[in-house]
Amino acid sequence: MDHLTQPQETAATDAIFMRQAMAQAHNAWALGEVPVGAVVVKDGIVIACGFNQPIGNHDPTAHAEIMALRAAAILLGNYRLPGCELYVTLEPCMMCAGAMMHARLARVIYGASDPKTGASGSVINVFEQEKLNHHTALSGGVLADECGTLLKQFFSERRLAQKKQPELL
Repeated sequence: MDHLTQPQETAATDAIFMRQAMAQAHNAWALGEVPVGAVVVKDGIVIACGFNQPIGNHDPTAHAEIMALRAAAILLGNYRLPGCELYVTLEPCMMCAGAMMHARLARVIYGASDPKTGASGSVINVFEQEKLNHHTALSGGVLADECGTLLKQFFSERRLAQKKQPELL
Protein backbone atom coordinates (compact mmCIF):
# COMPACT_ATOMS: atom_id res chain seq x y z
CA MET A 1 0.00 0.00 0.00
CA ASP A 2 1.37 3.37 -0.96
CA HIS A 3 1.48 5.96 1.82
CA LEU A 4 -0.55 8.33 -0.36
CA THR A 5 -3.54 5.99 -0.28
CA GLN A 6 -3.47 5.38 3.47
CA PRO A 7 -5.89 7.04 5.84
CA GLN A 8 -4.66 10.43 7.04
CA GLU A 9 -4.19 9.16 10.59
CA THR A 10 -1.88 6.35 9.43
CA ALA A 11 0.12 8.74 7.24
CA ALA A 12 0.57 11.15 10.16
CA THR A 13 1.62 8.33 12.48
CA ASP A 14 4.02 7.00 9.85
CA ALA A 15 5.63 10.44 9.59
CA ILE A 16 6.12 10.60 13.37
CA PHE A 17 7.87 7.25 13.51
CA MET A 18 9.90 7.98 10.36
CA ARG A 19 11.24 11.13 12.03
CA GLN A 20 12.40 8.95 14.90
CA ALA A 21 14.15 6.68 12.41
CA MET A 22 15.76 9.79 10.91
CA ALA A 23 17.10 10.72 14.36
CA GLN A 24 18.76 7.29 14.43
CA ALA A 25 20.24 7.98 10.99
CA HIS A 26 21.93 11.06 12.47
CA ASN A 27 23.59 8.77 15.04
CA ALA A 28 25.10 6.79 12.18
CA TRP A 29 26.30 9.97 10.47
CA ALA A 30 27.99 11.13 13.69
CA LEU A 31 30.06 7.93 13.60
CA GLY A 32 30.96 8.27 9.92
CA GLU A 33 28.52 5.57 8.86
CA VAL A 34 26.02 5.92 6.01
CA PRO A 35 23.06 7.65 7.71
CA VAL A 36 20.33 5.06 7.79
CA GLY A 37 18.14 4.65 10.85
CA ALA A 38 15.36 2.31 11.90
CA VAL A 39 12.81 1.89 14.68
CA VAL A 40 10.60 -1.06 15.59
CA VAL A 41 7.10 -0.17 16.80
CA LYS A 42 4.66 -2.42 18.65
CA ASP A 43 1.22 -1.24 19.70
CA GLY A 44 2.11 2.35 18.83
CA ILE A 45 5.26 2.41 20.98
CA VAL A 46 8.88 2.38 19.81
CA ILE A 47 10.41 -0.71 21.40
CA ALA A 48 13.77 -0.76 19.63
CA CYS A 49 15.94 1.33 17.38
CA GLY A 50 19.07 0.95 15.33
CA PHE A 51 21.37 2.74 12.96
CA ASN A 52 24.00 1.68 10.45
CA GLN A 53 27.17 0.38 12.08
CA PRO A 54 28.88 -2.01 9.63
CA ILE A 55 32.11 0.01 9.42
CA GLY A 56 32.61 0.57 13.13
CA ASN A 57 31.48 -2.93 14.09
CA HIS A 58 33.41 -4.62 11.25
CA ASP A 59 30.15 -6.41 10.52
CA PRO A 60 28.54 -6.47 7.07
CA THR A 61 25.20 -7.35 8.68
CA ALA A 62 25.11 -4.33 11.02
CA HIS A 63 22.57 -2.42 8.94
CA ALA A 64 20.10 -0.18 10.77
CA GLU A 65 17.24 -2.62 10.27
CA ILE A 66 19.21 -5.60 11.58
CA MET A 67 20.35 -3.67 14.64
CA ALA A 68 16.74 -2.66 15.40
CA LEU A 69 15.43 -6.20 14.82
CA ARG A 70 18.09 -7.64 17.14
CA ALA A 71 17.20 -5.18 19.90
CA ALA A 72 13.45 -5.83 19.51
CA ALA A 73 13.93 -9.60 19.58
CA ILE A 74 15.98 -9.38 22.77
CA LEU A 75 13.41 -7.09 24.41
CA LEU A 76 10.49 -9.35 23.48
CA GLY A 77 12.40 -12.57 24.13
CA ASN A 78 11.48 -13.96 20.73
CA TYR A 79 13.06 -13.96 17.30
CA ARG A 80 9.57 -13.60 15.85
CA LEU A 81 8.13 -10.09 16.04
CA PRO A 82 4.44 -10.49 15.14
CA GLY A 83 2.41 -7.32 15.35
CA CYS A 84 5.53 -5.16 15.00
CA GLU A 85 6.24 -2.56 12.36
CA LEU A 86 9.68 -1.45 11.23
CA TYR A 87 10.34 2.09 10.00
CA VAL A 88 13.56 2.66 8.08
CA THR A 89 14.86 5.73 6.27
CA LEU A 90 16.12 3.83 3.20
CA GLU A 91 14.51 1.06 1.21
CA PRO A 92 15.70 -2.27 2.62
CA CYS A 93 18.31 -4.35 0.84
CA MET A 94 17.77 -8.05 0.17
CA MET A 95 19.50 -9.13 3.40
CA CYS A 96 17.36 -6.84 5.54
CA ALA A 97 14.15 -7.68 3.69
CA GLY A 98 14.83 -11.37 4.32
CA ALA A 99 15.43 -10.75 8.02
CA MET A 100 12.21 -8.76 8.22
CA MET A 101 10.22 -11.61 6.74
CA HIS A 102 11.89 -14.16 9.04
CA ALA A 103 10.93 -11.93 11.98
CA ARG A 104 7.31 -12.04 10.78
CA LEU A 105 6.87 -8.28 10.90
CA ALA A 106 3.37 -7.07 10.24
CA ARG A 107 4.51 -4.06 8.23
CA VAL A 108 7.64 -2.37 6.87
CA ILE A 109 7.64 1.36 6.15
CA TYR A 110 10.56 3.01 4.37
CA GLY A 111 11.50 6.52 3.32
CA ALA A 112 13.81 6.97 0.33
CA SER A 113 14.03 4.43 -2.48
CA ASP A 114 17.35 2.75 -3.23
CA PRO A 115 17.79 2.33 -6.99
CA LYS A 116 21.01 0.33 -6.56
CA THR A 117 20.18 -2.29 -3.92
CA GLY A 118 16.52 -1.79 -3.00
CA ALA A 119 14.69 -5.06 -2.46
CA SER A 120 11.29 -3.50 -1.86
CA GLY A 121 10.49 -2.46 -5.40
CA SER A 122 13.42 -0.48 -6.82
CA VAL A 123 15.56 -3.40 -8.01
CA ILE A 124 13.46 -6.33 -6.84
CA ASN A 125 10.51 -6.68 -4.52
CA VAL A 126 11.12 -9.61 -2.19
CA PHE A 127 7.96 -8.78 -0.26
CA GLU A 128 5.68 -9.59 -3.21
CA GLN A 129 6.98 -13.12 -3.75
CA GLU A 130 3.86 -15.25 -3.46
CA LYS A 131 5.76 -18.50 -2.86
CA LEU A 132 7.22 -17.23 0.42
CA ASN A 133 5.42 -18.37 3.54
CA HIS A 134 5.12 -14.96 5.19
CA HIS A 135 3.90 -11.73 3.67
CA THR A 136 4.75 -8.41 5.25
CA ALA A 137 2.77 -5.32 4.30
CA LEU A 138 4.97 -2.67 2.69
CA SER A 139 4.66 1.12 2.51
CA GLY A 140 7.28 3.23 0.76
CA GLY A 141 7.98 6.88 0.24
CA VAL A 142 7.22 8.13 3.76
CA LEU A 143 9.16 11.41 4.10
CA ALA A 144 11.12 10.24 1.05
CA ASP A 145 12.47 13.70 0.20
CA GLU A 146 13.77 14.32 3.71
CA CYS A 147 15.28 10.85 3.99
CA GLY A 148 16.88 11.17 0.55
CA THR A 149 18.24 14.63 1.31
CA LEU A 150 19.95 13.30 4.42
CA LEU A 151 21.78 10.70 2.34
CA LYS A 152 22.66 13.17 -0.41
CA GLN A 153 24.09 15.64 2.11
CA PHE A 154 26.18 12.90 3.74
CA PHE A 155 27.72 11.75 0.46
CA SER A 156 28.21 15.32 -0.75
CA GLU A 157 30.15 16.17 2.42
CA ARG A 158 32.14 12.95 2.12
CA ARG A 159 33.13 13.72 -1.50
CA LEU A 160 34.10 17.28 -0.53
CA ALA A 161 36.25 16.02 2.35
CA GLN A 162 37.98 13.54 0.04
CA LYS A 163 38.81 16.33 -2.43
CA LYS A 164 40.36 18.37 0.38
CA GLN A 165 42.61 15.49 1.48
CA PRO A 166 46.15 16.03 0.19
CA GLU A 167 47.43 13.26 -2.00
CA LEU A 168 49.77 10.92 -0.19
CA LEU A 169 52.92 9.94 -2.06
